[in-house]
Amino acid sequence: MINIVVKLKEKNLSTPEQIGETAKRLIEEKKFGRNVVAVVPSTELINGSLEKIAFSLSDSPTERELDAIHSTNAQIAASLLSIAIQKRGFRAHSLNGWQLGVRTTKKTAGHARIEELNGDVIIERFKKGEIVVVAGGQGVDEENDITLLGDGGSDTTAVAVAKSIGADRVEIYTELDGVYTGDPSTIQRARKLKDITYDEMLELSYLGSKVVHPRAVELAKKFEIPIVVRSSTKNVRGTLIKGEIEMEKNLIVRGVAYETDIIRFTVGYESLEKSSLANLFNTLAKHHVNVDIIVQSVMSEVKPTISFSIAKEDLANAVKVLEDHKEELGFQFADFEVGLAKVSIVGSGMVSNPGVAARMFARLCKENIPVKMVSTSEIKVSVVVPQDDMIRAANALHEEFGLAEELV
Repeated sequence: MINIVVKLKEKNLSTPEQIGETAKRLIEEKKFGRNVVAVVPSTELINGSLEKIAFSLSDSPTERELDAIHSTNAQIAASLLSIAIQKRGFRAHSLNGWQLGVRTTKKTAGHARIEELNGDVIIERFKKGEIVVVAGGQGVDEENDITLLGDGGSDTTAVAVAKSIGADRVEIYTELDGVYTGDPSTIQRARKLKDITYDEMLELSYLGSKVVHPRAVELAKKFEIPIVVRSSTKNVRGTLIKGEIEMEKNLIVRGVAYETDIIRFTVGYESLEKSSLANLFNTLAKHHVNVDIIVQSVMSEVKPTISFSIAKEDLANAVKVLEDHKEELGFQFADFEVGLAKVSIVGSGMVSNPGVAARMFARLCKENIPVKMVSTSEIKVSVVVPQDDMIRAANALHEEFGLAEELV
């Protein structure tokens, strides 16, 4: 029998009516003769009120107890969905993280990572004819403390569950009906892709696409688990994410993505001898400042500089780290520029087609959009541009590389 894992969105569970519709959707899958696991995310059912009570009792409640509180929302959502399925005459069973045997690392940098998951628990439920509903994004560490997987935790749970039970695929329900060549809300003539590679999806996810979290894509790629991104409300064909695809003829670029609120830092040195990439970025890393694009400028008779981009939420921390370590890092000045955005093109066909970056820069020049920084890999080119020009740049590049046309 085919096993499938369905990852739901918070919107699928936000009202009793939507929970009922989601239950019907899962029952339809069961009627097709499939074993079904639904992975639910944390929802805003009771978190707000419980957190207020926690902070009324203490100005600094421990992270351990807050994680226990936050974990209850996904557990409640799983139980409510199970009840809705049972009401419609089908067997269902909810499982939270520890019941499923989700063992994780200790929580660091805002999240824990899955180390082990016991798929046998789900298989036993399948034998009883049950639809299994899993509370996603949570587990327990070696001390049996509840841990949260952080951003993308539910997506990652779905892929880990699929691996543990040998599922044929993971289906991720979204507001859209698949993966598009650009955000349909801002990109004119954005087109749904029939399929896309893990690597392409991974780049798009890191570069601003919110369809599938990159942690889940990485895990799916590692174990070669197909992911289907499809609509949560319409029963239409979605987009298949897998290892290899039949490339659309002449479609070198497969998607455009963008990310707002990019900060460009520039650190200047008196001399090249004092500038050290290793010292600078080791110091930033130790203080959890995530750096993206890096550009070093070294020219004769010009004082050297190092520029790098960070996200807006890291700005205050980055400023403090540089101020606190100015003497040991040996730089002369540090300043930053706000009001920037990152626009990227992605496509696995780029690796064998030279000139893509030049074509990108030429189109941006034609549009009078200044390029502040550049980053490239085998399958993507990213540029930092003024945020006011972000949407115009993305649309221009979408048009430049013919992404609206389905060439097969």
